[in-house]
Amino acid sequence: MKVVVVESPSKAKTINKYLGPGYEVLASFGHIRDLPAKDGSVDPDNDFKMLWEVDPQSQKRVNDIADALKGADTLILATDPDREGEAISWHVLEALNEKKALKDQKVERVVFNAITKQSVTEAMKHPRAIDGALVDAYLARRALDYLVGFTLSPVLWRKLPGARSAGRVQSVALRLVCDRELEIEKFVAKEYWSIVAKLKTPRGDAFEARLVGADGQKLQRLDIGTGVQAEDLKQALENAAFTVSSVEAKPARRNPPPPFTTSTMQQEASRKLGFAPAIAMRMAQRLYEGVEIDGETTGLITYMRTDGIDIAPEAITDIRAMIGKNYGKEYVPGAARTYQNKSKNAQEAHEAVRPTDPHRTPDQVAKYVDRDQARLYELIWNRAVASQMESAELERTTVDIAAKAGSRVIDLRATGQVVKFDGFLTLYQEGQDETPEDEESKRLPAMSQDETLTKVDEPGAPAIVAEQHFTEPPPRFSEAALVKRMEELGIGRPSTYASILQVLQDRGYVRIDKKRLIPEDKGRVVVGFLESFFKRYVEYDFTASLEEQLDRVSNNEINWKKVLEDFWGDFIGAVNEIKEVRITQVLDALNDLLEPHIFPARADGGAVRQCPQCGNGQLSLKVGRFGAFIGCSNYPECRFTRQMTPGAGGQQATKVLGVDPVTNLEVTLRGGRFGTYLQLGEEIKAPKRKKGEKKDPDAPEPVKPKRASLPKGVAPEDIDLDKALALLALPREVGKSPEDNEPILAGVGRFGPYVKHGKVYASLEEGDDVLTVGLNRAMHLIADKIANPKKGRRFGADPGKALGDHPDKGGPIVVKNGRFGPYVSHNGINATLTGDKTPETVTLDEAIVLLDARAAMMGNSPKGRRAAGRKQGAGKKAAATLAAKPKKPAASGTKPKKTAAAAANSKPVRRTKVAAAE
Repeated sequence: MKVVVVESPSKAKTINKYLGPGYEVLASFGHIRDLPAKDGSVDPDNDFKMLWEVDPQSQKRVNDIADALKGADTLILATDPDREGEAISWHVLEALNEKKALKDQKVERVVFNAITKQSVTEAMKHPRAIDGALVDAYLARRALDYLVGFTLSPVLWRKLPGARSAGRVQSVALRLVCDRELEIEKFVAKEYWSIVAKLKTPRGDAFEARLVGADGQKLQRLDIGTGVQAEDLKQALENAAFTVSSVEAKPARRNPPPPFTTSTMQQEASRKLGFAPAIAMRMAQRLYEGVEIDGETTGLITYMRTDGIDIAPEAITDIRAMIGKNYGKEYVPGAARTYQNKSKNAQEAHEAVRPTDPHRTPDQVAKYVDRDQARLYELIWNRAVASQMESAELERTTVDIAAKAGSRVIDLRATGQVVKFDGFLTLYQEGQDETPEDEESKRLPAMSQDETLTKVDEPGAPAIVAEQHFTEPPPRFSEAALVKRMEELGIGRPSTYASILQVLQDRGYVRIDKKRLIPEDKGRVVVGFLESFFKRYVEYDFTASLEEQLDRVSNNEINWKKVLEDFWGDFIGAVNEIKEVRITQVLDALNDLLEPHIFPARADGGAVRQCPQCGNGQLSLKVGRFGAFIGCSNYPECRFTRQMTPGAGGQQATKVLGVDPVTNLEVTLRGGRFGTYLQLGEEIKAPKRKKGEKKDPDAPEPVKPKRASLPKGVAPEDIDLDKALALLALPREVGKSPEDNEPILAGVGRFGPYVKHGKVYASLEEGDDVLTVGLNRAMHLIADKIANPKKGRRFGADPGKALGDHPDKGGPIVVKNGRFGPYVSHNGINATLTGDKTPETVTLDEAIVLLDARAAMMGNSPKGRRAAGRKQGAGKKAAATLAAKPKKPAASGTKPKKTAAAAANSKPVRRTKVAAAE
């Protein structure tokens, strides 16, 4: 008997069918050990000793493997063929050795790039030992991430309340997003003009030509900077004679792109399918593990975590045969295409992501998988097949035109392109993040040198058009663009990009709006802090060089502990230095660094940091228990505050809406740390008195002004004096109940707008306005609430909508509406919906990604670990309590003795503050 260990249960089930009798295939469910989320798990003072912990769930998996080994002669470790897979195999082996579960059994390591019967059975014939260099690279990376997260995060907590965590790669990725936002804020638009002439040949064929030069000088895109220049050139063209100066047609070839790597697959899935990287990886995992086709479970694609762009020779042969059969011999190049792998780490340069069988077309696969998985498979299939197709043959034509207007000669140019043979373009064209103007794709009419052209004058459509433009700032990163940039800089590994992007969203450091990454204020503060005091560790070159060293470790070129020693010495020195820095120094540095963002130019041209309320104080960054905000230096006399970003939920200054005719007090719209609100009058606080000092009888009485939050969906700019007074007057009486003549009220509470009768509260529904809801509607809502008391309850009332079962762990995943918004839930793990996801639009794969991320965060937090411990040990605790309870009452004046179990349970627990490391 041979015991085979893989990661997932679905993979185990498939491989068990392939291998048949004589093999028992078990799943480890991913990593079985991890560093405990507490200080000391990595000890730099003890040769970087690492303490590993097996959680209770994983311990069950280890026990199952150990039990299976009792009657086995061989242990085969068949985890994924990458660095993480090698580490999982190593952890399994170490855990079994600690249990002394291995006696005389042989230990083998096998890898396969695809879950097909041929790949698996062939891999079993070529076992090897665990690759120690790959394990060392994993240990170095894990130790670095731990040391950075668990050393730097507590510093953030002390110096920047509200900050969540920092990470070795996570923080550098966040810096990319924040730096791009700073570029956008500093950008100054520049005016420029373009001039286009619509012309036609003597045969009547029309086309467009763009101005490229005048009076012997070439003109670039931004050279015509004013309307005066543009009008002068336009008038000259209106009276010009047009002649073809030259016609040049050049043949060109366009070669197909290489097959997918992990990174390029994520980028294209984001561009073309709208999938977040984490979702794309989740779907690719499903395709890799396979589906049941004709009674046999078969993997549909090769392993999806790879830097390689080469394809196995036998697969190339199959693809070329399929191309010839389905598309024709002219689409098959004379020789198989090979691509140069740019990865510096040959150990991770596996095959590219490709279909396991090219003859299994997307149309055939669509019958066995869901729609999104089918779309991803089609993308992978098209890219892999196109990479072995013939090049596209093009003809690019450039026509130069001379426009003579008296003594002036103005140059125009028309460009076009003709596809002579589409080649691989018949199947695939690579997507782009930004779509530039592509004039070359236009086809031009036939023209010859010295041919005379004329303007196309049509009613309402002038032949010569001068258009004003303004340069635009660089675009915000999409997820695909950020992945591409990180890969270009050599930051992180492609297999980690999806999790990094998810962590940034879960921490609240970035948000996604219209598929673009926008840094939140807390993210910008964290990056500003790191750039001010830990600049080296968020520099792109430094992070990339550290990745190169880790690659050298995996190639067995340098010792992994040497990498840790070199890093740790300087890093802990920088951490110790910052401990002596006062918070005021930190805030001063952030004020200077973030000034373009938090103190933009004022419309009246005044000093950007002058307090708009008191006029004397200076605005500066401040921190509170809920994070950073902007406040006045004259506090507590001046209590002006706003959010960091003017207009983002807060006003740059207090706006006076008018005067309340009843109280004669000013009604103002204000911005605070928790959003925009209305206020009636000004706050007057009781003057502070020293100990023993009597109250001044002439001192003004303290006044707490009435305030009202804006209802959800109401924009500050939509508020006028009448609406403000109506909101400040809430709750209002809608009318009297005809049953008991008691008033029915409408107001805005903690959970939003409501109507109330007696002790019955009913939430207003979508479309209801708290200011205008009538008596009949209010009575209907209250009657409905009485008839259905659980409707709208915020604690456990919503049964949720089932999305499906978890493919790896089993059990239903449901989406619910909760007290703090919609969330997904599985086996006690709840994850809030992020971005633009709603209960109606969230998919099963998106829910799994959110739940996995949430589970990982809980595992690294004290709260999560305590919750897990309670769940696992509930029965034991109950048993211990019963055992400690005396069977009979003790004699008077004596205390019952505690059992050992009860005594152990009564010992105080030392709680350790834990950083949520990356």
